[in-house]
Amino acid sequence: MTIITPDSRASAGESKPRVLFAYLKRDRLALAAAIFLAVLVLAALLGPWLVGDAASRLGLRQRNLAPFAFEHGWIYFLGADTLGRPVLARLIVGAQNTLGIAAAAVFTSMLIGGTLGLVAGYSERWYSHLILRLADVVMSFPSLLLALIVLYTLGPSITNLVVVLAITRMPIYLRTARAEVLELRERMFVSAARSMGAGPARILLRHIAPLVLPTLVTISAIDFATVILSESALSFLGLGIQPPDFTWGAMVANGRGYLATAWWIAFWPGLAIMLTTLSLNILSNWARTVADPQQRWRLQTLRKAAR
Repeated sequence: MTIITPDSRASAGESKPRVLFAYLKRDRLALAAAIFLAVLVLAALLGPWLVGDAASRLGLRQRNLAPFAFEHGWIYFLGADTLGRPVLARLIVGAQNTLGIAAAAVFTSMLIGGTLGLVAGYSERWYSHLILRLADVVMSFPSLLLALIVLYTLGPSITNLVVVLAITRMPIYLRTARAEVLELRERMFVSAARSMGAGPARILLRHIAPLVLPTLVTISAIDFATVILSESALSFLGLGIQPPDFTWGAMVANGRGYLATAWWIAFWPGLAIMLTTLSLNILSNWARTVADPQQRWRLQTLRKAAR
């Protein structure tokens, strides 16, 4: 019995993706979360093309059809809603809308917040303090309350929803990027670049930003779950995207009045929200463990199985 670790494989010349996959196989819970998210992304990308217009096609003969029945085809395996639309098809189309809105909001907040954080951390001029004060103003409001006020004023739409979610999450990336830059700007390689005549923009974009980006990406993976929950809450309250478009949160809102008679209408989208956020949190915790050398030993203690 010998101990085989991904580090020893990396030292033997194995590629980094294979090493990360070896770490992932050590943690079965993280592996299950990664498989679930991969299937979910594939379903969101390819599912709407496979189900066609089944998610919006009415079938009054299948109204409130119970799940786990194949009399009307596999598309009705999870039941149907009050208008006879298959819940499975609506879950697939709703996944595309839910994940698309969350991805756009997270990317926008990371891009804008990270850029402002780089500027606020490297510069010591007046506008760096102004950026911090604006972030404090945004953080002083409860994020859901701020989103409700803005969406109620401007009206619910996909663009407004993405902008509101991005604004409420932006201070997290701003403060994280600023804290990283405050430490990096004092290092020797920054002083060397400055002495060789490099300007602030070149130093930030060429030397500091690549070191800050991995931290922001890790935070975005954790924040993705929070944005999905926020979007679902807003859609549940009727301030998300409007019909005929829908998300998982809107599906839960449509089925809340039928919990006693047709529980599956709200149960399946609620379960999808829970499993997605849980998988994202599990996978982000695994990534944090892999990135920390002091915690990585937990994934290296598994001995090689007998062949």
